[in-house]
Amino acid sequence: MKWLDRFTEESVRAVARRSSRRSLLAGIGALFVGAAALPLLPVARGAEAKPAPGKKPGGGTADPGDPSACDYWRHCAIDGFLCGCCGGTQATCPPGTEMSAITWIGTCHNPGDGKDYVISYNDCCGKTSCGRCFCNRNERDTPLYQPGQSNDYNWCAGSSQSNIPYHCSTARIVGAAE
Repeated sequence: MKWLDRFTEESVRAVARRSSRRSLLAGIGALFVGAAALPLLPVARGAEAKPAPGKKPGGGTADPGDPSACDYWRHCAIDGFLCGCCGGTQATCPPGTEMSAITWIGTCHNPGDGKDYVISYNDCCGKTSCGRCFCNRNERDTPLYQPGQSNDYNWCAGSSQSNIPYHCSTARIVGAAE
């Protein structure tokens, strides 16, 4: 075991010769700056963005299609039960549920005005699954190793309580895609 002690001591001393306290402080500072930038990611912003009340996409043009249908234009990346069929709306959760703080996003094309919009898909959590209007569209879905763009993830895991069940999913317009 003496050889292990000697090897460890020599390794630690070699690292100490090549590094300084300033580089250690610089590394810790970079870690704090990186941690502070984490809430700026699109996944964290999706829960905070709220569409203007009564505003239609494209500045007043029609919102074509049936929001309770799976082929509705906003549902291009949805996976779950539509909240519009479960007592909520496209942008709000049904009573007795809470909107997940984290979300997945998609970019969908509105045929009414010909523009693309960023859609935030929030799960509503707190009751058992709704069981009505199931929709699973996987346009441009990515594997689970990119969870911010995948619809196959339990987004209720970020809710205020642990082990809170999934109920339904909303499809809120965050803004126009550039």
